[in-house]
This record gives sequence, C-alpha cells and structure tokens, in this order.
Amino acid sequence: MPDAHHRKVSRVQRSRAKTMRREPTDAEKKMWRLLRGSEFAQLKFRRQEPMGPYILDFVCFASKLVIEVDGGQHAESPHDAARDAWLAANGLTIVRYWNHDVLTNPEGVATDLAARLGISL
Repeated sequence: MPDAHHRKVSRVQRSRAKTMRREPTDAEKKMWRLLRGSEFAQLKFRRQEPMGPYILDFVCFASKLVIEVDGGQHAESPHDAARDAWLAANGLTIVRYWNHDVLTNPEGVATDLAARLGISL
C-alpha cells in the first residue's frame, strides 16, 4: 500500500516530479551528492518527491525534514510561505538553502544540515 502522501498526488504531478528528477539544476545535483554521501547515508532521502499539492526538492520522512534548494525567484515568495505553512501543518520541518551556497560552500551546507539532524561530521 502506498504511503499516505502518495494517495493525494495526481498522475500529472508524479510525471512532473519524474521529469524534475531527470533534469536537476546544478545546485540540486550537488545537494543530492551531499545527501547520498557517507555522512548522511544512514538517512533515506528522496528527491523531487510529490506530496499533496507540492513537489519537494528533498525529503527525509524518518526525520520529517524537507530540504529546498532555491534560487533568487524564491526570495520572500508568498507561494513558498503558503507551501511552508502547509508542510509544517503536516508535521514537516523545512530547511532552505540558496543555490549559491550549495554550489560554493557545500561543506558549510553539510555542516549546517548535520547540526539540524543531530549528526556529527
């Protein structure tokens, strides 16, 4: 039986998520390499995961953590605020990293994320 979040997702949204997994941005590629690395290997992250009306960049359901990798178009976005509120109401914590930080300071991003997850690097 599929997880509860999958039952609320349309076929169109699943197809869009699949396309997004095939065509990640450079920052998403770099973040995925970080999340698949040995420091975070004990946690299962999914990428471009549909949930409700949204597609999450990265999510670890065991930790109830969503990671969004954002460009400048997301600065003070009302859509993102509504999305974050919906995700929080569904028990998830959202962490946002700027594309620039992921690309130029992956060690800092990994350190911050590890601290949030209670993992020592």
